[in-house]
Amino acid sequence: MKSEVTNTKYPAKTLPRLTPGQARSVRKLTHQCCNNDNGNCLLLDDGDPCVCPQTISYSLICKHFRRGVLPLEPELEDAILRPKGTRRCKVCGAYFMAGSGRAKYCVECSAKVHRKQKAAHARKKRSGVDN
Repeated sequence: MKSEVTNTKYPAKTLPRLTPGQARSVRKLTHQCCNNDNGNCLLLDDGDPCVCPQTISYSLICKHFRRGVLPLEPELEDAILRPKGTRRCKVCGAYFMAGSGRAKYCVECSAKVHRKQKAAHARKKRSGVDN
């Protein structure tokens, strides 16, 4: 029985579509893939040279590329794999769905940050200092 490591950040059943700019960046990154041999994919090689499908596609096809090479460029990885409408928390770095345009923190961190801000405001008010 073969077990596969599942990761919620990299859904195995979906193929994210790439914009033309993202596709160009992905094509450049395929040269850093350890399975790339002069544009041919060693994983698909069965005796005849086979062109790497990641270089000719506007989808993120190769699981090895998705898990091994794409993390080398975190900004590109976020742009391709991150669900639309999410933001990164300023404290812990986790993604969360923003309820408004002003949201900066995830649910867990927002309570802590609000408590710290409220304590700082109360300290400042008790000290009697303006500003």
